[in-house]
Amino acid sequence: MEKKYDVIKKDNHTVIQVLAKKLDTSIAPAFKSELVMIAGNGESNMIIDLSNTEYCDSSGLSSILVANRLCKNGKGQFVLSGLQSAVERLITISQLDSVLEIADNLELAEQKFNGKS
Repeated sequence: MEKKYDVIKKDNHTVIQVLAKKLDTSIAPAFKSELVMIAGNGESNMIIDLSNTEYCDSSGLSSILVANRLCKNGKGQFVLSGLQSAVERLITISQLDSVLEIADNLELAEQKFNGKS
């Protein structure tokens, strides 16, 4: 089975890079449980990098919101990075752009954890 995402543990945050073109019902449930497991290990600073993802449906959106909530509950920070236009549109339409912290790319997202904004 082809890998759908990479989890990269850094010093003060974890990067979850979605490799799949679509963040939808085919991977969202497993993705969500991966996020819960990461948070369960005490990691409350996460970046989800969606630069490879061209499509996201409500289940994908739900997994993003789960990550956001887990980080907030753990007094951490959550950043979404690398949004493709279709995914960005979905987030804007859902008015989640006011709820989620969004960075243009992974480098900018990581700066948020390294004391630069």
